[in-house]
Amino acid sequence: MLPQRKGGLGVRVLFVEDDPFTRSIIGDGLAEAGFTTQTARTVSDALDAVVSFDPHVVITDLDLGPVGTPSGVDLLSRLAEQRPWVGGIVLSIHRDVRLALGENHGLPPGVRHIVKSDVQSMDQLVEAIRNCLEPEPISREGSFAPEPEYFVVSKSQAAVLRLMAEGLSNEAIARHRGIALRSAESLIQRTFQSLLLTDQPDINPRVVAVRMWQAGLIGTKESGRSDLGDLAES
Repeated sequence: MLPQRKGGLGVRVLFVEDDPFTRSIIGDGLAEAGFTTQTARTVSDALDAVVSFDPHVVITDLDLGPVGTPSGVDLLSRLAEQRPWVGGIVLSIHRDVRLALGENHGLPPGVRHIVKSDVQSMDQLVEAIRNCLEPEPISREGSFAPEPEYFVVSKSQAAVLRLMAEGLSNEAIARHRGIALRSAESLIQRTFQSLLLTDQPDINPRVVAVRMWQAGLIGTKESGRSDLGDLAES
């Protein structure tokens, strides 16, 4: 049975974030909104909290530590199997989880995905939490301000951006993807073209592309706007 609540009263929310500043700010904001709130830093901490705290909703970042560390998707996938009644929200800088975790990863069914740069107030998170508790959610993403313009790339380009953000060289990217160096360089150049970073001699396109990726300004073809054009590899 859903908890009786006025505002957030009676609703337990677990917020999982490895950055201490963000964890404190959002955790305090959720508490001020009336939710009974607990925070965790890692997937391991979160799983312990799920047992002891028994949350109604779990909000988690995607990246919860160095490469190879269990992610927010790993946490929500486990909850989907063991506690499917717990609502799940991913709060991330990325417009598609594959930008952070790879092209073969996705969110469990019913999990909402909120882009941090689209959140203008705590009220938007509160609405998303309430939607998680509705028998038939009002919307998958909550009601947010009009979606800002962002750049759309193909799955292969998204994978290359993720590898560049991890610091891999062109040679390492070629080895990782199992392609020739020339093909990797061509794919990287097409990625820069999709981001309008070519023909700009005063900037380093690799640095700017990674910063755009980290700022949530890039989506994949599936998550992006069709009117920005077909950017698939030929």
